Amino acid sequence: MAKLSGFVLCCLLLAAMPLPAPAPGLSEIDGQIRAEETNNSKIMWIIHEIADVYGPRVTGTPNLRAADDWAVKTMTSWGLANAHLEPWTFQPPSAATPAPGWENMEVLAEAVAPFHGQLMVKPLAWTPSTIGVVTAHVAMLDPPGLAPPTGGGFNFFGDPPPPEPKWAAPPMPAKAKPAEPKQPRQVELDAYLNSVKDKVRGAIVLVGRHIEVLEEMNSAAMRRPEGEWKSRFDEKNPRPFHFPEQPKVPEGQLTRAEVSRQVDQFLVDNGALARINDAGRAHGIINAQQNSTYDWARAVPTLVMRNEDYGRISRILGDGTIVTLRVNIQNKEYPEGATAYNAIGEIPGTDRKDEIVMLGGHYDSWHDATGATDNGIGSSMMLEAVRILTALHVQPRRTIRIALWSGEEQGLLGSRAYVQQHFGSFENQKPEYARLDAYFNIDSGTGKPRGAGVFGPAGAADMVREAMMPFMDWGFMGAVKSDSRRVGGTDSTSFNNAGLPGIGLAQDPFDYGSFTHHTNLDTYERIYEEDVREGAVEIAWAVYALAMADQMVPRFKTEEMPKPVPQPGPGSQAVPVRHVPAN
Repeated sequence: MAKLSGFVLCCLLLAAMPLPAPAPGLSEIDGQIRAEETNNSKIMWIIHEIADVYGPRVTGTPNLRAADDWAVKTMTSWGLANAHLEPWTFQPPSAATPAPGWENMEVLAEAVAPFHGQLMVKPLAWTPSTIGVVTAHVAMLDPPGLAPPTGGGFNFFGDPPPPEPKWAAPPMPAKAKPAEPKQPRQVELDAYLNSVKDKVRGAIVLVGRHIEVLEEMNSAAMRRPEGEWKSRFDEKNPRPFHFPEQPKVPEGQLTRAEVSRQVDQFLVDNGALARINDAGRAHGIINAQQNSTYDWARAVPTLVMRNEDYGRISRILGDGTIVTLRVNIQNKEYPEGATAYNAIGEIPGTDRKDEIVMLGGHYDSWHDATGATDNGIGSSMMLEAVRILTALHVQPRRTIRIALWSGEEQGLLGSRAYVQQHFGSFENQKPEYARLDAYFNIDSGTGKPRGAGVFGPAGAADMVREAMMPFMDWGFMGAVKSDSRRVGGTDSTSFNNAGLPGIGLAQDPFDYGSFTHHTNLDTYERIYEEDVREGAVEIAWAVYALAMADQMVPRFKTEEMPKPVPQPGPGSQAVPVRHVPAN
């Protein structure tokens, strides 16, 4: 009887104890994610740290390494597991050997005569220093093949053009073939350079005629019209925006980049003190990227000058007046930068923990500003998304893994190395290949996601579209499939190239293509807080929804998998289709 009474008492006590709360449903998590961002947002603090404190973040530099260490420490403090750095060898396709890091420490350019005043310039990365302060007369060269593109608007002196759309677009309809450019043959370039050899020794050399930038009477819209977004992501009949193809240079003619590289060697061989390029942009905007060889022994100290200053000097030289400039450029190389890093962190999964949903963006930037819109804010949205999920103590079925890539600006190098190390390719699969569910990427500035391009069959786009449809009220328009394995534009294409489900998120332009992309205006002030907060919420939700789904994102069957696109070779740029220049 006593044993029976004890058993009854035990049952009564168990009945009185509270039961474990059931796992929240997807709709409940949606509300919690929105509430966490509304009440406890950290995204503007994150972009402040990435851009203001650690910017710029050029691959191979101490700044980027410090930003990597900050990311690992911060992710760990939020509760992410396995936060760490993964090394890879930094050797751009056009570099003969692994490249060191490069940083500008000091730059000064001023006119001495016939007028005096400071000139607005930015140094070209991976070019050398001057031997202290140099004062010299200006020589101007106008080599064949470096005339500005029609309409002006960008500095194309060996630099890659503005970027393609940062999403995986479906095939574009056939368009009229662009006109073939008239570029010089080697004999023509040699003849010109031999004719000006005596002009450059001991001179500061302006290379290329002044670019006449047309006045833009209709400023670029901050958002695309809703009708364009709907048409672009119409699941039944998507109509992607058309971006013109880059015309091919006929065989036997030199490309602009080849001409520029030969001019660099000509200036080195003939004792020029410095090279100056025209920025070719209105309103003091400067885009200075890199010496494409990454070898500063193959270039003279090089600056990109704002169009207005370059034009003034050009006109005075045209009068027959001697112009004298004073220049001081002090750059530094970091041999240890030949080893670069990707920053990784995880939210561990439960019953399907070996399967992985990834999200990420490139963390590196150029040196002209602090890399806020390209792509500090994309990285910030991804970091805020995982912060939200860890703050809610979610327990996803699949592991959620964030990656902050380096080397994107030099050809998607960090993400390509990671994909090769972890997954291989469809044709040469590693064990993790089958376990990657999908990879989300964002990389076009401060706008929230408006649609997604998904590598895979129609079912892949359907699944992503369904996952993100709760945000139609915020302007998300849908998802479309892609079958392109071309590498270029942004890091999702590294996954696509391997035959994996890369998801590129499309965004409104804001000031990205017209003002901030790779320019001296790419700063914290250009971040639009409302959109990036909404973007972090949308990404957190989409990643969680896929991590909880019963099925993985569909992939092409073996017989349907598109053929791989050959990787770019040495001297080429890993960027296919581009934005239409804003001016």
